[in-house]
Amino acid sequence: MIDSLLVVLTFLSALGSGLMAGVFFAFSTFVMKALSRLPASEGIAAMQSINVVAVLSSGFMIAFFGTAAACAVLAIASFFSWDEASVIYLFAGSLLYLIGVFMVTIAFNVPLNKALKAAEPNSGKGTRVWTHYMISWTHWNHVRTVAALAALALFIIALR
Repeated sequence: MIDSLLVVLTFLSALGSGLMAGVFFAFSTFVMKALSRLPASEGIAAMQSINVVAVLSSGFMIAFFGTAAACAVLAIASFFSWDEASVIYLFAGSLLYLIGVFMVTIAFNVPLNKALKAAEPNSGKGTRVWTHYMISWTHWNHVRTVAALAALALFIIALR
C-alpha cells in the first residue's frame, strides 16, 4: 500500500514538475521577451495583471503548492526506504523542486513581484524597478525552469 502511494506521489510530482517547467519555460523564452518590448508602464501593468489575475487565482497555485507538498512527502518517505535503488532519485528530485523551484520562488521571485506591485507604472522609479525586475526575475525564472526539468527527469528515472 505504501509503495503504491509512493508511486502515485512520484508520478504526480513528475507531472507537476513538468507542468511547472513548462510554465517557467514559456515565461523565460517568450512572455518576458514580449513584455520587455513594451514601454515600461505597459510592461509593468501587464505583469501586475498576470501576477494578480492569472497566477494567484488559477490552477497555477494548485500545481505549484501541490507539487511542493508531494515532494515534501517523498523527501521524508525517502529516509524510510533508503536501501532501495531508486530512492536517491526520489530524494534528489524532491530536493530540486523544493529548493530550486519552491524556495527560489519564495526567496526571489515573490519579493520582486511585490516590489513591482508597489511600483507606479508612469514614474521614473517605476521604470527603474521594471528594468531591475526584468533582469532579476527572468534570471531566477531560468533557475526554476532548470530545477523543475531536472526534478522531472529524476522522477522519471525513479519510476523506471
